[in-house]
Amino acid sequence: MQSGLNIKSKRQELEYSQQNLADLTNLSLNFIGKIEIAFSRPSLNTLIVLAKALNTTVSELTKDCGI
Repeated sequence: MQSGLNIKSKRQELEYSQQNLADLTNLSLNFIGKIEIAFSRPSLNTLIVLAKALNTTVSELTKDCGI
């Protein structure tokens, strides 16, 4: 899923590790990794939390997802 790639790209742009993002969002490191490789699909609430931590919008994270 494109949102995982968008999340990974934004995370890397901010020079955050997956662990940094997990700590900022209170999500597990494992879950962050699964989202980024499209093994898990985040809920809207999770996307909101991720967007806040990444200083972006849900719209940006879901860009090109067909949502």
